[in-house]
Amino acid sequence: MTIRVLIVDDHPVVRDGLRGMLGGQPDLTVVGEAADGRQALAAVAQHEPDVVLMDLRMPVLDGVGAITRLAAAHPHVRVIVLTTYEEDQDIVRAVEAGAIGYLLKDVPRDELFRAVRAAARGEPVLAPRVAARLMGRLRTPAVEPPSERELEVLALVARGLTNRAIARQLHISEATVKTHLVHVFGKLGVDDRTAAVTAALERGLLRLPRP
Repeated sequence: MTIRVLIVDDHPVVRDGLRGMLGGQPDLTVVGEAADGRQALAAVAQHEPDVVLMDLRMPVLDGVGAITRLAAAHPHVRVIVLTTYEEDQDIVRAVEAGAIGYLLKDVPRDELFRAVRAAARGEPVLAPRVAARLMGRLRTPAVEPPSERELEVLALVARGLTNRAIARQLHISEATVKTHLVHVFGKLGVDDRTAAVTAALERGLLRLPRP
């Protein structure tokens, strides 16, 4: 069976190179090209490829936007991201949008061929460095957010109250106030009261106290 491939990249030289490489394989055929995400959507509708090689950073409509729309309109089409970017956020956004693979542009040609064939079979394909980054992200324990009581204590800190005053207002011991603050510092990744209040405000966990 011949696998129909669509190439999406805003650099003509990259498209030409990929077309030349893929065209040398008897079971792979390039059915079209596109220079941005919007063109990609039209090309998929016209050529009905099995696999799309999709760049991420493109004008008009980027790769993630195109992948999201393709997943909704053409769920049978397999998309492999082929990019120079390997930041965690790019990888996660692409996979969540519906990409079945994520490869870097320095991938050896034989690995690229294998990836296209695997994607056509519905098998996920990830570059080794990308897989390692995803595994590292998954292994990083999620940070527990501050509890309601801890935020209540921090809100009083934001109003300028001392530990003793906070203890009196909440009818708890001063030692308990200190314990709550230690927990908040750890959860927010800070070392002092001012930094804790600042971090909580930046993350939308607290609102500025009214004068």
